Order: sequence, then C-alpha cells, then structure tokens
Amino acid sequence: MKNLRVAFIGGGNMASAMIGALLRSGVRAEGITVGESDAAQRTRLAAEFGVTVTDDNAAAVRSAALVVLAVKPQQMEAVLLPLRPALQSTKPIVLSIAAGVRIASLQHWCGAGIAVLRAMPNRPALVGAGATGVYAGRAITAAQRELATTPLKAAGSVIWVESEDLLDAVTALSGSGPAYFFLLAEALTAAGVQLGLTNDAAHQLSIATLNGAGIMALQSDGNLARLRAEVTSKGGTTEAALAVFESAGLRDIVSRALKAAALRSDELSRQFGTRLN
Repeated sequence: MKNLRVAFIGGGNMASAMIGALLRSGVRAEGITVGESDAAQRTRLAAEFGVTVTDDNAAAVRSAALVVLAVKPQQMEAVLLPLRPALQSTKPIVLSIAAGVRIASLQHWCGAGIAVLRAMPNRPALVGAGATGVYAGRAITAAQRELATTPLKAAGSVIWVESEDLLDAVTALSGSGPAYFFLLAEALTAAGVQLGLTNDAAHQLSIATLNGAGIMALQSDGNLARLRAEVTSKGGTTEAALAVFESAGLRDIVSRALKAAALRSDELSRQFGTRLN
C-alpha cells in the first residue's frame, strides 16, 4: 500500500490524524493530496506532513484511487456537486467520515457508478488509538472495502456494521464515547479533591487510571466483567464503591445517554443526509 494515492477533501483534525497514520504505515507523502480551502491550514499540512496541498478539490482527486470526504456535513453538497465531473472521470472509491450524511445523498451528489462508503471514526484516531465503525452497501467489493479502510486501520480499530442505521449507534458509543470517559475522570478528580487530595494529585491519578484501565482491557481477552471482578475484593473498597454506582442506576443512565446520542445522530442524518436535488 506504500504507493497508494489518496485525496483528502478537507484537512481538519480527523484528516490530519489519518494522514499521519498513513505515513507511519509506509504510504508515501507524495501519494497524498489534500484539498483545503483555508490557506493557513494548507501551509500547516504541507509543513507537518510533506503532502501536496491545493485549494482546487478537482485537482486533488484527479489521480486518487481513494477520496476521503472530511468536510462538515452542511458543506457536503456544495463540495461534492462541483467535484462530480472529476469523480466521474476517474471513478475513485469515496469514503465519507462526515456525520449524518447518508450514502444515498453522497451517491446522488457524486453521480452514478461511484463506490461510496461511510465511516464514523473518533478523536483517539489523533493518537493512533481510534475506533471506527464502517458501513458499505452490498455492491461494494471486498477489494474496495480493503482499500477504503486503509487510512482507518492505520489510525486504530475498524468495526463493520451491517446497516447504515447502525452508524447512529456507533456515533453514540465510540464517536461520542471519549467524552464519557473524560467526564468520569473529571468526576473522579473532583471526588478525590473532596477526600483531601490536591487537585494536581487527583488529576494525575485519574488520568493515569483511565489510561491504565484502557491498556489492561485492550491487552486482555476483552472480558470486562472478569477484569472488573479481579479488581473487586469481597467486602473491599471497590465493592463498596460499585454498590453505590449500581444503586444509583449507572447502567440505566448510560443506556439512556447512548439512546439520546443515537437519536440526535439520526436527527442530524435527516437534516443533512436526505435532501436530494
């Protein structure tokens, strides 16, 4: 894959994460082009990664085998319609990482015969620890799936979902998920301060614990209940704390929170992803 030619339309944080991951995996910088309207962003991308940058999106996609759409959902139609002739000329695989914009709309704006996939990455992709849900229709071949997920796999884990609607669940769980863990770490910090620790000590302990628990889960067989049980001694401190969580209905709170996030994702999908010309 070192000779892979990829075009990114949009050069924001998530595009930068995937560009960095591709370069670390061995893809050559000269094979990556970024179409970006902001001049300062183009300068940063060129200096940081050594990739080709341009304000001409059509020029960016001209020789690409894979085009990654990394623009805001509300910008997607305005970006894609002028690109249709270039896409129709070269027929690249198109991967959208924009929340909410459905494949039917993307396909309509790209024109017939373009292989389109959708992905929902999350911000840990910035440090090579991303979790991404991907959906592709039945017409997408195995080879096209493999090519489309190259930048996603370079930036972390990839999970395929069986229907496009399930991307709302992916958004609720992993897309928004880092914020949930950050909130818990904030709460742990505040509680530690209430118990007498300095804010700095509580902050460092919370972050280190968050990191360590994640590493343990990742390096284990994935049995979270077993990992929790191994930390929980009968009659001990952890058991006392977990009893409070359970009595407060933590599991139900998490379930309701994810349902709210998934509902909002669906609302955004209807707002940005179903209007066809």
